[in-house]
Amino acid sequence: MIRKLKDGKYRLHSSKKDEKTGKRRNLGTFDSREAAQKHEREVQYFKRH
Repeated sequence: MIRKLKDGKYRLHSSKKDEKTGKRRNLGTFDSREAAQKHEREVQYFKRH
């Protein structure tokens, strides 16, 4: 899940909420949406290999 921040950057969050905090984990902050999407693809690949 990618969200745009007020400062114009994009943050990648986990799809599932953390049981302890009830919030989504921050998987990184990126300057562009393309960079966040690229990292999301890398995370998905790593989860399955």
